[in-house]
Amino acid sequence: MSSAEPLLDAALVAARGTDVRAAERALDALVVGDGAAVDAALLTRLCRTLGRLWPRGWQPVDLDRLAARRLTARGARLLRDASAAQRRALPDPVPAWFDEQLADLGARWDTDAGWLDRRADGDRITALRDAVDALVLVEGLPPIALLRPPPGAAAVPLAAVAPTGSRMLDRVRALLAKAESTAYPAEAEAFTAKAQELMARHSIDAALLDATAERPDQPGGMRLGTDAPYAAAKALLIQEVAAANRCESVWSDDLGFATVLGFPADLAAVELLHTSLLVQATAAMLRGRVGRGKGGGRRTKGYDESFLNAFALRIGERLRAASTAAAEEHTDDRLLPVLAARTDAVRERADQLFPGTTRHRLQVRDSEGWTSGTTAADRASLDANHPAPRPLRGAR
Repeated sequence: MSSAEPLLDAALVAARGTDVRAAERALDALVVGDGAAVDAALLTRLCRTLGRLWPRGWQPVDLDRLAARRLTARGARLLRDASAAQRRALPDPVPAWFDEQLADLGARWDTDAGWLDRRADGDRITALRDAVDALVLVEGLPPIALLRPPPGAAAVPLAAVAPTGSRMLDRVRALLAKAESTAYPAEAEAFTAKAQELMARHSIDAALLDATAERPDQPGGMRLGTDAPYAAAKALLIQEVAAANRCESVWSDDLGFATVLGFPADLAAVELLHTSLLVQATAAMLRGRVGRGKGGGRRTKGYDESFLNAFALRIGERLRAASTAAAEEHTDDRLLPVLAARTDAVRERADQLFPGTTRHRLQVRDSEGWTSGTTAADRASLDANHPAPRPLRGAR
């Protein structure tokens, strides 16, 4: 055991506690300790802990998302780079998606010697605090759903993921970009509905083709962030978009993401639509605030939450209608049984990965926000009967 390890252990214990002075004393001990030994102990402990996360369901992008929420910018960067350092110790095979995520995150590693000082920007004390906080975070993370085979594991059917490039998806992206840029709500709704129609048709074609494959696809999954503010409303939007595309969504409030399970084409639809609709909903919400007068922070929060909840529920209805219309256009007798079987497979996968989910009922706190959100999602609708908020499925 190096001389730095007891100092690091003491700093971690103190950082987890509530005694600020004790934490500062423990940090001071690290600062005056042997710098090379302290850096080596930190790196060893980080790499060892990160190596335990990947088989427990975590992916580099998941870790980075959470680090951005809970750590400083430097702390999050330290974890990204430590993941690149830990990559050297991974057992074969290392899947391509793992390296792609590290590259997309900008994770880099050159040499172990002096690694912390090179990232300290001249402030070693703060860098040490950030490194200790990062280690406290990763050592306290729970297992999450395993969506892809981790490094060292053989590929298995659950590795199905959303495709990222095709001519159809390029058309959808173009439609959604128009929906986000237009100042006319009716145009935005038309562009979004057309995008959903295209993706629904593509999903149906993929399902019928897959039904005749020798090795058909199995449900896969992805995670979408639900950052504050209004995390529950954002999770509801994900759930509505997922349901319209025959996917299941489970929200992990404490970890700040929703897990979406489904078949590849459907996952692609959910990811594209959710990203665009969140932009549209936020822009419409901000426009809806104009002219409301000074109501205080509490009133604004109630309005925003109600607006986003209503937007999510009404847009979900419109998306499901587009999906149903696309299915009704097909005359293939196999379609309904194929879609039913895929829906059952997704639900079964959700029950396997999340056996302890609970349901959360959302509350409407501002009637004006609810009405404005509904109107923003569907101005053409004449139906004045607002649907009751659906229970939100969350991980326990």
